Amino acid sequence: MRKLFLLFLMILFISLSLNAQKVKIFGTITDQKGQKLPGITVRADSTNIFTNTDPQGYFELKLLANRSYKIILTSLYYQDDTLLIATSDVGNEYNFILKDGDISLNPIYAIAFFVDETGMERVSSKNLSVLPDISGNGVETLIKTGMGVSSNNELSAQYNVRGGNFDENLIYVNDIQIYRPFLVRSGQQEGLSFINSDLVNSIKFSAGGFDAKYDDKMSSVLDINYKEPTDFAASATISLLSTKTHIEAVSKNKKFTTIAGFRYKRSSYLFNTFEVKGDYKPIFADFQSFSTYKINDKFSVSLLTNVTSNEYNFLPVQSTSDFGTFSQRMSVDIYYEGKEKDSYQTLFGALTFNYQPNSNWNFKLLASAYHTNESEKFDILAQYYLNQVEDQQDSVSNGDSVLNLGVGSYQTHARNYLNALISDVSFKAEWSTDYHLIQFGTKFQLEQIDDILSEWKYVDSAGFSTSPFAIVDDNYIHIYSTIKAQNSLSITRLSSYIQDSYNFNIGFTKVKSTFGVRGAYNNYTNEVLISPRFSILVSPDWQKKWFFRLSSGIYYQPPFYREMRRFDGTLVTDIKSQRSIQLVLGAYNTIKIWNRPFKFSTELYYKKLDNIIPYELDNLRIKYYADDIAVGYAAGIDFKLYGEFVPGTDSWISVSFLSTMEDVIGDSYTLYLDDTGAVTNNQYLVTDTVIKYPGYIPRPSDQRVNIGIFFQDYVPGNDNIKVNLAYFFGTSVPFGPPQIGRYRATLRSAFPYIRGDVGFSFLLKSPQRIYPKGHILSPFKSIWAQIEVFNFMGIKNIAAYNWLELVPNTANPYPISYDMIAAPNRLTGRLVNVKFSFRF
Repeated sequence: MRKLFLLFLMILFISLSLNAQKVKIFGTITDQKGQKLPGITVRADSTNIFTNTDPQGYFELKLLANRSYKIILTSLYYQDDTLLIATSDVGNEYNFILKDGDISLNPIYAIAFFVDETGMERVSSKNLSVLPDISGNGVETLIKTGMGVSSNNELSAQYNVRGGNFDENLIYVNDIQIYRPFLVRSGQQEGLSFINSDLVNSIKFSAGGFDAKYDDKMSSVLDINYKEPTDFAASATISLLSTKTHIEAVSKNKKFTTIAGFRYKRSSYLFNTFEVKGDYKPIFADFQSFSTYKINDKFSVSLLTNVTSNEYNFLPVQSTSDFGTFSQRMSVDIYYEGKEKDSYQTLFGALTFNYQPNSNWNFKLLASAYHTNESEKFDILAQYYLNQVEDQQDSVSNGDSVLNLGVGSYQTHARNYLNALISDVSFKAEWSTDYHLIQFGTKFQLEQIDDILSEWKYVDSAGFSTSPFAIVDDNYIHIYSTIKAQNSLSITRLSSYIQDSYNFNIGFTKVKSTFGVRGAYNNYTNEVLISPRFSILVSPDWQKKWFFRLSSGIYYQPPFYREMRRFDGTLVTDIKSQRSIQLVLGAYNTIKIWNRPFKFSTELYYKKLDNIIPYELDNLRIKYYADDIAVGYAAGIDFKLYGEFVPGTDSWISVSFLSTMEDVIGDSYTLYLDDTGAVTNNQYLVTDTVIKYPGYIPRPSDQRVNIGIFFQDYVPGNDNIKVNLAYFFGTSVPFGPPQIGRYRATLRSAFPYIRGDVGFSFLLKSPQRIYPKGHILSPFKSIWAQIEVFNFMGIKNIAAYNWLELVPNTANPYPISYDMIAAPNRLTGRLVNVKFSFRF
């Protein structure tokens, strides 16, 4: 019976596909001056059929033959246009001329200007070339200015989304999931991210409530598509920090296209602004290519490749850090010996077969492999002097050391090696009709991870030491309070999904609903996970400029390698998947301010967290309490205003409010009391103990307020001189001493994360100015010169803390626990960069 039912469905689908003959309508869209308009949305009313015009203003739609349709054109900067057509058996050409200035849009069709119909925010890639970006990771820097996104490290491509951590974010390039290195501790080690902004065609981002077609993570999705070139193009960018170039090419018969990019980054100039002085020798380089061959109108093959080499070599010499409060200022001087040498070598390849037998069906078969070979080696001896600083403003010795609080030293050693191979094969299919878009797929993934960890730290503070000592048995040496482990892990994962997007009307109210479910299994946890997800978008007839979105779902996150590993390097075997139950309510409006178009968006969300794994964050390194389980929540509201703050430019401001807490199940700590009932730290005065249960405490990502701004301006009357500003503000996040319990990590710095980067761009050669052949400037379409001032406010933000243990004092020579001082480890200072960009 089941086989007969499946056979019936197959016959039904095939018959529908064969009987629904479709024809092509096509044309070009221009403005009133005859300029061809890219990015115009062309849609057949009350259907799932739509497209956007290409850079030449050209569009194509495939519609059922001998039918009547209402074609709707929408754009933020031009008036809407509509046309009633009747398709023939052979198709027709329709050309449109759009008028300027009217923003009275029907928002169910204006979704492409802010979020699409699946709730994904569309981020304009045209701003990547002008964004002042110190890290070289333009896409991620642009994402950090968006709703619900936060970051406390300008050197890193990593970001937090609505209370999640870095490991909870999904990244795709051309439908292929992308991974990041495992051993990275800090932004200066990270180097270049995978995404090459020169190759990017489109960017979509979801901060939560995303569809079932996306994999199992709890926070966000960044979905990137690389370009398929239509003509030859090339570019080169040279600056004091980096060099990059890219090329686009198309074969004469238009069947083969390729785009490739090379990036090289040497950041010694930047790293010299750190408080830790020394000899920095970082070298980061990568090469990427994306090629497509169209065998015929129905079948194509594409190949995405990437080779990355990130090398970080460092010989530290000395650092001075001032910190403390207004009433007690301190400084720590640290002198170093030794060196650090880190290496991250990755190879990536993905092959995609795309088959579209007709306009209803589309099939994809994808295979990819990611290989990383990483090493982390350092031997560094540090001697520190902790001093109290004169804080009287009128004193001649203001800022000088007046009292030595302690001296000491520590030595760190690591020989860590990791080799990982992640490969997968997946199948995806789409079936579309006028009102439905059904998507389904399955994925098979293999992971092989081999990890060798050998790491220890020696601490000596004026006669007090905690050094590694050896206990020798017949086989090997155990070293006390170190990380020493060797792991070999092989995991098989299988997942599938199906979802349906359906357009319908309730009276004059337009509705778009998407419901899907995905299932997943892995042989490490032996769980079968079922994850239903849905969203609904409504454009009410009573208010044409608004639309509303409600999404909800169950989002699991099966453990990856980092979540499985304890502090001592060993693996947990009985771990389970984390779970987030999410509810997102959004409202979006197109408005006019200063007689110019703006888009306002707000989203209210709540995430119920179960079976989550507590963690602590040391700079960029996430360390999981893999044996513990917690429950928690994340709740907040986000706002974004996008539009022409300055006529003819795109700018925006995002504001987010967040609260995220967790309760580690079964955790507790002990208070030691003396005979008066007061808490004591002297082990010889203890007469009683009390067990305390911390309950709910802030998660490490509990950044209560975040503001992101991207602003563009130009000299009045001369748009060849432009100014671009990126600004970030985030309140402080919780922190505490490492590896002594999550309940201690509830301290907050008095200093928020504040950073502003500004770029001044000068057009030296415009595309409209044509030089005769043989002229030195004739090969160039455009030339820009840019002066960038990074961290123009000169605020050195805190990336992490060095925890210094103090010697027991004479008043308490027998402490239960030793006092610790948190000395901040700060990020980059003010820096000026000069950049030249050439387009060919």
